[in-house]
Amino acid sequence: MFNRTRILCVDDQRLNRAIVRDMLESTRFLVLEAENGVEALKILEDHVIDIILLDVNMPGIDGFEVCRRIKTNEQLRHIPIIMVTALSAIEDRIKGIEAGAEDYINKPFNEAEVLARIEMLLKVKVLNERLIDAYTTIKGLTNFGESIIQTFHPSDFDLLFSMDSIVSQLIRKNGGAAAKPTSLILGVEEDDKECHFYKYSYENGKTNRTPLDLPEQSCAPSSIGTSTAAVNFYNRSELENSPFAGLVSHLKESGTTVDNMVSFASKSLSLYALNYQSEVSTYEATVLESLVMQAQFLKSLSEQVAETEDAFNYTVYSLARAAEIQDEDTGDHIKRVGAYCSTLAEKLNMSDRFTRNIRVQATLHDIGKLHTSRSILQKPGKLDKEEWTEMKKHTLYGAQIIGEHKRFGMGKTIALTHHEKWDGTGYPNGLAREQIPVEGRIMALADTYDALRSVRVYKSSFDHDEACRIILEGDDRTLPDHFDPEVLSIFKKNAGEFGEIYTEIGE
Repeated sequence: MFNRTRILCVDDQRLNRAIVRDMLESTRFLVLEAENGVEALKILEDHVIDIILLDVNMPGIDGFEVCRRIKTNEQLRHIPIIMVTALSAIEDRIKGIEAGAEDYINKPFNEAEVLARIEMLLKVKVLNERLIDAYTTIKGLTNFGESIIQTFHPSDFDLLFSMDSIVSQLIRKNGGAAAKPTSLILGVEEDDKECHFYKYSYENGKTNRTPLDLPEQSCAPSSIGTSTAAVNFYNRSELENSPFAGLVSHLKESGTTVDNMVSFASKSLSLYALNYQSEVSTYEATVLESLVMQAQFLKSLSEQVAETEDAFNYTVYSLARAAEIQDEDTGDHIKRVGAYCSTLAEKLNMSDRFTRNIRVQATLHDIGKLHTSRSILQKPGKLDKEEWTEMKKHTLYGAQIIGEHKRFGMGKTIALTHHEKWDGTGYPNGLAREQIPVEGRIMALADTYDALRSVRVYKSSFDHDEACRIILEGDDRTLPDHFDPEVLSIFKKNAGEFGEIYTEIGE
């Protein structure tokens, strides 16, 4: 329901104030009265006023000074002021204009003239407010767009969370701009392919989202099952015959009366902005569409990125499986080392991106074995010197196979460095300590644990406890000094998770 237009009548004569009240309150206006300038300024602090009728000659602060004070106040300067006076000198009119008054009316009043001038100034006020709202909206959209770009991560995009941010931009807060709705209804298709509804409201300084029991048949037919988005707006007189009459009726039954609405409806998402404090138009519809389309675009982009990422991961696993053909006894080794590496990375507080990447690209660590003779890989006995020299080259071959593409950078690093050792006794380059990239250090421990647990043509498998003992205490081939102390410490604290991974992705 719209508020009545509030007019402040400032005059030291009670009779004049009564004339104005009788003249205006018989129409759609609500009249507030002040008998002097001080009282008028106090009322302006406590009430929202749409227009001021201000007498010039008053005791104390005269009308010119009151006008100047109002027009120098950033919060009040937009209120139109009509100076009311019995003075007719041109100098007085000029003085009022210089003080900031928008118009002049002479006493005695002519009712038709007063109403016409008030209506004209109210229209100007609405246009000015829309201009201010438009500027604020454009500025807000720009800032919002910049923040989205800075924080957008396709891999973890959440449409509902994104809509929360959009609604926060749209919703009217604490008596704010009239060109904003007081509540919004969101319908969104979630993972279960069902349309779920939520109501947004602004209360206690924050935007709240609550589930809403709204059957799909209460929505307009255009909001469900369409392939293109439809944007519409409806004022009070149009709602009853609109496609959304069912929705309006249902909301009324649940306690929400709809005076106007701007709707965005598509196959998987609908947003209804309700109860703007002035009539809605194409302006409000365009703002709503612009914001929602941002979310739709980001959703589409995230889906495309996800498809690309799936294709990339599939390519990586295909390459890794190709290496398995050469070394048949490894089984699910590549899947497990990916899981071990992501566990270690997470416990080391590496970034989410690093953790996701190492889970996938760790599987490429032995891709170089495609160039290694199967007779060496599957030899049941100890390798001779020449065979061992050739075996160690699989790290170099792996880096060559993967190549220089930056998207495979981690995989290349892991393939090249996963046999380097913290004490410098590893291969192919004898790197030591921090010279070894962290992904190589993580992979070294993960690969060692799984090799100890797995059956090979040249050895039997160890159980979890024995594998952990060898890594933490050492044997004739493996020493604790081979591993980054921090990675080793994380392994010691979380060794149980390694055992669980091995069991879940069994040999």
